[in-house]
Amino acid sequence: MLTRATDADLFQATALINSAYRGDSARQGWTHEADYIDGPRTTVETLRQDLARNPAARLYLLRDAPDAPLLGCVWLEPHDEALWYLGMLTVRPDLQDRRLGRRLLAHAEAIVTGQGGTALRMTVIHFRDTLIAWYQRRGYRLTSETEPFQMEQPPGLDLHFVVLEKRLDPALA
Repeated sequence: MLTRATDADLFQATALINSAYRGDSARQGWTHEADYIDGPRTTVETLRQDLARNPAARLYLLRDAPDAPLLGCVWLEPHDEALWYLGMLTVRPDLQDRRLGRRLLAHAEAIVTGQGGTALRMTVIHFRDTLIAWYQRRGYRLTSETEPFQMEQPPGLDLHFVVLEKRLDPALA
């Protein structure tokens, strides 16, 4: 079940995001950045500020049942009526073999098409070849665009993001 996060959910969402991207538990999953980037991926305050600055943005949470533990989350933000940004697609590292990421991505795409969106755009750190390939197998295509990495650069790495996009099928709505 996918629900929209409330302010009360932000602590759990932050803990999940940080564990999947950067924490010690991240090394249990295949999508982590912990070997390259230190520090938290986000904070409760950052999520709170991002949601306040972008009132149309939404953080959705995935659970098996209403009171069940948090399994995953995804950020959706309209750029305009047609194009939406998808970010922080996160699945608990110890559950990544349950195909929850695929289901979460499909739910996110259905939400966007239900709101009249026709395309999704995302950014992925350029060296994340396995993750980029995972998105490509789900219909996302690399554009020629890149975006700068906004956090402090780790020594010896020149990080940037590649941009992927997918045209959505209105039949998903």
